[in-house]
Amino acid sequence: MATEVQTNSEPGIASLLKGIVNDFRDLIKQQFQFARTELKADLKKTGEASLLLAIGVGAAFLGTVVLVLMLVHLLHWLTLPADVELAGLPLWACYGIVGGLITATGVVLLLTGKAKLNSFNPLPDQTLQSIKENIEWTTNSK
Repeated sequence: MATEVQTNSEPGIASLLKGIVNDFRDLIKQQFQFARTELKADLKKTGEASLLLAIGVGAAFLGTVVLVLMLVHLLHWLTLPADVELAGLPLWACYGIVGGLITATGVVLLLTGKAKLNSFNPLPDQTLQSIKENIEWTTNSK
């Protein structure tokens, strides 16, 4: 009579649990790396949009100052006596043209920066979605 020795080719419960824990730990590490990468990209976009907004605010402020100076020169020009020889373009008109161009540039930069800032969400959406799917998968697999 031959005795057959059975070898257990299936892994034990302890090794299965250890594998699950290791896989879960690796998954969490990958999620954090993914979130870090996504946040870096979003911070770069936020920085670019903020720079545009800051330049736009500065240009709009400078344009507003020039336009206020234009109003001062307009008032001065309106009160000049009629016999004074004036240049082809009054000083206030020069201020108005320059101030208007600077203000328009500032407004365009502000709108561009605002549109760029609104074009993305600074939160790591893909990472959060991936984590939700992982949690749903682990809770439904029981």
